[in-house]
Parts: sequence; structure tokens; C-alpha cells
Amino acid sequence: MGHHRKALRTTAVGAVSATLIAGSALGAAPAAQAATNGVRFVDITGDGGTTLKANVITPAGADGSRRYPLLVLPTSWGLPQIEYVAQAQKLANSDYIVVTYNVRGFWQSGGEIEVAGPPDIADASRVIDWALANTPADAGHIGMAGVSYGAGISLLTAAHDKRVRAVAALSGWADLIGSIYSGRTQHVQAGALLDGASLVTGRQSAELRQIFNDFYASNLSKEQDMINWGKKRSAATYVDQLNKNGAAVMMANAWGDTVFPPNQYADFYEKLTGPKRLEFRPGDHATPELTGLFGLPNDVWTDTERWFDHYLKGEDNGINGELPVQLKSRSAGGYEGYPDWKSVGATNKKIALAGTTTIHTNVNSGADGGIVFLSSILDQVAQLPPMTSIPLIPRLWAGVWQSGKYATAQRVRGTAKLHTTITPTKESGTLVAYLYDVGPLGLGKLVSNAPYTFHGRTPGKPFGVDLELYATAYDVPAGHRLALVVDTVDPLYIEHNPSGARLTFSSPANDPSYVSIPLREQ
Repeated sequence: MGHHRKALRTTAVGAVSATLIAGSALGAAPAAQAATNGVRFVDITGDGGTTLKANVITPAGADGSRRYPLLVLPTSWGLPQIEYVAQAQKLANSDYIVVTYNVRGFWQSGGEIEVAGPPDIADASRVIDWALANTPADAGHIGMAGVSYGAGISLLTAAHDKRVRAVAALSGWADLIGSIYSGRTQHVQAGALLDGASLVTGRQSAELRQIFNDFYASNLSKEQDMINWGKKRSAATYVDQLNKNGAAVMMANAWGDTVFPPNQYADFYEKLTGPKRLEFRPGDHATPELTGLFGLPNDVWTDTERWFDHYLKGEDNGINGELPVQLKSRSAGGYEGYPDWKSVGATNKKIALAGTTTIHTNVNSGADGGIVFLSSILDQVAQLPPMTSIPLIPRLWAGVWQSGKYATAQRVRGTAKLHTTITPTKESGTLVAYLYDVGPLGLGKLVSNAPYTFHGRTPGKPFGVDLELYATAYDVPAGHRLALVVDTVDPLYIEHNPSGARLTFSSPANDPSYVSIPLREQ
């Protein structure tokens, strides 16, 4: 397993380096051309005297005679400060002052990577201070936006600095532990991706290195420390403060985000009481926003600008009158609007998980969540999710339950939930649940999945399990079935199954097992 993780990390570092180099090369083209058009490179003194490398773009003809709304954009994890130049240019052309800066610990900025810790939040406030002192920015009209790391920092800053009146958090997180440690299971490929990128492009603090090492080693004695570290860096922890400050919050994410899965964003969205909007589209981490970074037309960035135009400039552009939850199905088609997240999965149908099934652990059955980044990008561009043959899944290593054939097309919208009873032969274990759309020849296309890990259980003693699969929007054709597959090994996750362990799934009469799926007829 140690060798497997090392190889996996090396691969991730390679993949990330290639992505970043390609991204930087592509990003440099618009930046070079934009530099003649009012981009100023500046040094801003952040928290504790740390130098932050930034660039400022002001509207053409800004002569100090009037004030402009200010937008602050912290960079994504591992990306250089030119990341947002194409978008910043567009926003400056629409009369915004835009300051984008390289977050501490990355590229040329000073300091060490704090993972959206208190120094990062203090930095964002210092950047706002600098802009108010050095540009014709309007202190009453300030917004923040960012992709991924920049999204998390923007949300956290809005909770801590009430000058931030509007936020667009794109492909971010509201709950760090709920993202990379959901179901008490380490999302190892996601962790390796972040680790690799930060080793290539930044300087990890000793604390961050320790967190990564404990994460890979599944160090249970440090579990609470890791959870506390993550809570301090999650907007969900400060939701009351964010609501009190009253910033208008737009969040957008991808259904297949393998770093920050959609559930934690949806849960957080429900807790917001101010003006809010939630958008989900096909894709993987930060891929729906990507074309916009190269200056190409892009729905996420278009809505971001509309959001700021309304909440910072007071433009009556209708965005506040639209249904605030906007979804795009992975199976093509346009946008669907809902009044809130609850309405998305309002109708549920259950598939009973009848009988008793015992599976052996430590062997991959062939059911998998795919490969970090690549699988959901393939789903986004070609509607090709990870696939497996359901009849060929070896029943020794996996439990399989299927619905009947659906006479009409069905829409999966929202969050499927598994409820079952497990009797383990060892005190620890991991299972991964998968929902598949099964065609007439038995080929299953992955609809959703999620991992679940337990520790400290009594061998031979049954216990109940409730597991939410990742939220999604997927259309099941007429004549197809849905199948739930449960196995114990998936390359996306670290598993905790002792050698020779078995898991027995049962459905007691007084507490039947089922998977509940948010289905509606098309």
C-alpha cells in the first residue's frame, strides 16, 4: 500500500506539473497582450509583512474623478498571478477596479502555504486596504471572487470582513473535511493532487506537511487534530457570521468535482440567509470555469459578472429574479431552475436491498469512481462516465442490487442515500457505494458514488449505516435499470479493510435496507 501511495503521489505530481505548465503557457498569451492595456504589477504588504505579488487593472480613463466598485481575486492553488488577467480585463472594461494577487506561499509571493488559514484571511483584508488607499476604489462596493482556493478564501473573507458585499465562489469548498475526508475516508487522489501542485509551485508550512503525512498514513490518533484544522479553514464554521455580514453569495461547482464534491456546497447553500445563488454543471474540479480564464465566452463567468453588476452596481439585470438554484444535467440539455436545493430532489423512490449478502474485502470488483480529474472531464465533454459490466462484477467481492426496468425515462436530480445494516468481521473497514445506470446489455454508467469508513466496531455485531452519495443530475433512458454496487476498494480513496475481513449486508424486518434515489419522470 505504501508503494502504491508513493507511485500515486508521483503520478499526481507529474500530472499537476504538466497541467500547470500548460495552463501557465496558455495563460501567458492573454496576459502579455493585456499588459499594454493597463495591467500594473505591484507588491502588496500582507499580514505580518509578507509580500504578496499582485496586479491591478483599472478602467480606461480612470482619472481619480470618480470611484469604482472593487473586485479582489485571490489565485487558485498552484496558479500564478496572471491566472485571472483575461477576466480582469473584461471586468475593468465594465468599470470595475480589479486586484488579483498570488496567495501567500505560492510562486513569487512570500510566506508559506496556510491553506486558507487566518494569515490568508488577514492578507485578503490587507489587499482591500491597499486598493482603497492606492486606487479610486469605492469602499462601499467591494466584491471577491476566485476559482478553487480563491473561492474558499473569498467565502472565508466575507465571513470575517464585512466590507465584502458580494462573493462569487467558483469550484470551491465550504467544508474542507467534508470534501477530502467524507465518510471518514481519505480521498487520496484529491489529496495527492493538492500536495503535488503545492510542492511544484509553492512552499508548504511544517504544519501542512504534517497534515498531509497524517492524512496518507491514516493516523487515527491525529484525526481530531485534522478535523479541527479543517474546521478553522471552512466557511461552514462561520456561517452565522457570514449571514450577519449579509454578503450576496453566488457559488458554482461541477457535479464530478473530485476535489470538492457538490454535497458540501449544497448543504452550506441551504444555511445561507442572505441573497444567494447556486449553480451546478457537468465537469470536474475547476473545469467549468476554465475556458473563461482564456477569455472565451463562459457561462460561469458571465453569471459572475451579472451577480456583481446587480449587487455592487445596482444594475437591474434580472439575476435576482431568476430561480436561484440552476442545474445543468450531465446528459445534455439546458439549465433547470429550482427555488431551493430541497426542491431538486423532492421525489424519492426506493430500491430495496433485500436478503443477506456477504462480501470479501481488499479486492477491486471493477466498480470504480474513475480517475481524479480525467473521468469527469470525459463525462463533461463526451457524456462518457466511468463504466463497468454489471453482470461481470464478481459477487464474491461486491454486493449488487438492481431496480426493475423503468418504462419511461427517469431524471436523477439531487442526492441518493443508502441505508443498510452491516456486520463486520473486523473492527475497521471501508466500503464504497456506486449507483449505475444499466443498459439492456448490462453495461453500467456511473451515476454517483461515495465512500464510508468505520473504526472501533465490535466484530460480529451489526450496526446501521447511512451514507449520502454525491449529488448529481443524470438522465436514465427508458428501458434501463438502476443498480447499487458496494465493494471495498477504489483507487480514489484510502481503504481500511484488514486482511481477510468480510462485510455482511442484511435487511432486518424492523429496519429494512434500501437506497433512496431522487427520481422524477422525464
